[in-house]
Amino acid sequence: MGAILHRKPVFDPWLLFSIVSLLSIGLVMVVSSSLSYSEGLGKPAWHFAVRHVGYLLAGLVSCGFITTIPLKFWRKVSIPLLGVVIVLLALLLIPGVSRQINGSVRWLFLGPISIQISECAKLAMIIYMAGYLVRKDKEVQTEIAGFLKPMAVLSFTSVLILAEPDFGATVVMVTTVMGMLFLGGVPLRRFIVLLVLALLAMAILSIASPYRLQRLTSFLDPWSDQFNSGYQLTQSLIAFGRGGWFGAGLGNSVQKLLYLPEPHTDFIYAVLSEELGLVGAVIVLLLFALFVWRALALGRQAMLLGNRFSGFIAYGIGLWFGVQTLINIGVNTGVLPTKGLTLPFMSYGGSSLVVSLVAIGILLRVEYEIPLKAKNNG
Repeated sequence: MGAILHRKPVFDPWLLFSIVSLLSIGLVMVVSSSLSYSEGLGKPAWHFAVRHVGYLLAGLVSCGFITTIPLKFWRKVSIPLLGVVIVLLALLLIPGVSRQINGSVRWLFLGPISIQISECAKLAMIIYMAGYLVRKDKEVQTEIAGFLKPMAVLSFTSVLILAEPDFGATVVMVTTVMGMLFLGGVPLRRFIVLLVLALLAMAILSIASPYRLQRLTSFLDPWSDQFNSGYQLTQSLIAFGRGGWFGAGLGNSVQKLLYLPEPHTDFIYAVLSEELGLVGAVIVLLLFALFVWRALALGRQAMLLGNRFSGFIAYGIGLWFGVQTLINIGVNTGVLPTKGLTLPFMSYGGSSLVVSLVAIGILLRVEYEIPLKAKNNG
């Protein structure tokens, strides 16, 4: 009886705490930030809040189901899965298949359901890279061909996403894969060359596209054109300034009253900072840091037990959410140029939330299989 009472929990309580906390805070902030925005669009006040609850429930159900699927399944389908995602990305570019929203064709519509394929591409690429790094372990570390093959796949997928266009998703995906390659043992000199080429390519893409160049230059001095190109950032910075140490109080944001564009999605962190202050903003940042730390620690534990596929999956998911969180918060605070990226677990958005919780389901499965692996090794 004592052994049962003192048995180690199946899942890391700190990992679960960070996930549940971020989802809960996100739900509260989506409700708070979307009421006025919904009415401004001529919709019922609870329009986005109700939809967010639906996405959250769908994501949690998906997460629970995914935890029942053995990781060997994902390793087996890693290549076909990415292939399907690439085909769907290509379909988006065919006129008539997808609708253009705000100048982008990022969503595939299946009746009343819309799916942002670039969100699926991030997870599919992580699963593919985990499988590749296991299959081609020595080749990746010693031969240039082992390094160039996944880069060709990554480049082709990135071009399709950029054609939508979705520059933010491309940056997150490329950065995550580069991190996985580094952890997979790619020699530092190749990694540095890759980093330089990736930064050069992103710089060329930014300068070549008028709207990306405008975003880049306005971020450097948003107040010089605060009612045009710098509008989003200046309104976000005003929100941070109003928040002070302890915030204006939950529900008391002024910037969400149709001043700050998309207050429930890309700039939800600015609304949170205005209502909960610096203290609330730092707590959320610490929760994200806790999640990333536990995910990377889980990957390390799997690696030590010889389960490299599981380890790379955990590494990839930890890097993905860490990078995307830093970019979103960097955009909100004016440290990085403005780009359309959600804050994981917190922003409104069906595809982002559901795919994120699917990734959490895979991550929890990694942890579930670790005791089984340790028992078999013993």
